[in-house]
Amino acid sequence: MSVRRGWNFLMTPGPTNIPERIQAAMNRPALEYAGPEFLDLSMGVHEDLKKLFRTDSEVFIYSANGHGAWEAAISNTLSPGDTVLVPGTGQFSMGWSDMAETHGVNSIYLENDWRNGIDPSEIEQKLRDDTAHKIKAVLMVHTDTASSITSDIPAIRKTMDAAGHPALLIVDTIASLITTEYRMDEWGVDVTVAACQKGVMMPPGMSFTAANTKARKVSEENSTGRSYWDWSSRRGPIHYTWYCGTGPINMVFGLREAIDMILEETLEGAAVRHQRLADATRAAVWKWGEAGTMELNAQVATQAANGVTTIRVDESIDVDVLQALLREEFGVALGHGLGQLNGKTFRIGHMGYCNEPMILGALGSVEAAFKMLGIAHGEGGVMAAVKSLAEAKN
Repeated sequence: MSVRRGWNFLMTPGPTNIPERIQAAMNRPALEYAGPEFLDLSMGVHEDLKKLFRTDSEVFIYSANGHGAWEAAISNTLSPGDTVLVPGTGQFSMGWSDMAETHGVNSIYLENDWRNGIDPSEIEQKLRDDTAHKIKAVLMVHTDTASSITSDIPAIRKTMDAAGHPALLIVDTIASLITTEYRMDEWGVDVTVAACQKGVMMPPGMSFTAANTKARKVSEENSTGRSYWDWSSRRGPIHYTWYCGTGPINMVFGLREAIDMILEETLEGAAVRHQRLADATRAAVWKWGEAGTMELNAQVATQAANGVTTIRVDESIDVDVLQALLREEFGVALGHGLGQLNGKTFRIGHMGYCNEPMILGALGSVEAAFKMLGIAHGEGGVMAAVKSLAEAKN
């Protein structure tokens, strides 16, 4: 086995690179959980998390991945026999629908080609047809990591209001928070689901739900049995209950540093940076696609995700071989295809702690791998990315 020197490039759409500042913040001895230092830290983190969601609503922290936050949203707002509307955009919208079904919730899943965003008119028609208001919530994935499709939240909220339907709007921002503009209160979102291992730049293991007054009222009236996920029990004068037991102390120190880093860059600055990196990546893919062997999965430019790019390939390309070569020879890790895109796509992540040289290094490695494997591709993908970045900086 050859010995490599230098950094490995983690270019997956989660987990993402962890900044040294966050690692250093977490690298500390155990701390008294009920002591004043952690209490002050935790209270401040809970309050400042609201800024990331642009909300005045309560944000709840879980020692869980994003699927845990999905379950928290479901168990607090829905009961067995309830119905939800889930517009499909990829593997994760399907997964959330399946989870709802395991809770005894009837899911109306709207099929999608995984290449286009949610159609607001389809949502509106389904809600108008539901004159008995059996649909209790719309479960919407903002950016589906598998398909790299981002849908229009304000447009969905507008159609829900136009239909005069009382359903909750529950949005998964696991792959979009920080990478993409998000305004929970302004856009009329009732519940937001998020996790820490993507745009927030943390190691996996922490997730969040933000719930507005309407959603919390529904939760209080919901008699479905739950304990760990329950929003009501996670507030009160006893801080221990805020985590339903011992909280992830060192992770909270890391989260404090992550919030500080994000606010230093500003939410607007982070979204612009992710857009710039995404545009450069897509410029390279467009150039590579001139040979007819690959193309962007997203068919509408405005629906292409800021945090990840999914590339469809034809049958002549073995994506497993491509990814293995990149990992073993270049130290570059990319994302594989998920669900119905497995074996048909590979994914380049550009989210979280990521900058221009990292993107150019990854794209250069991919282009070199194409040449090593004899994969037909349009020449000049990296230079197209360079041009895109240079123009964005001017």
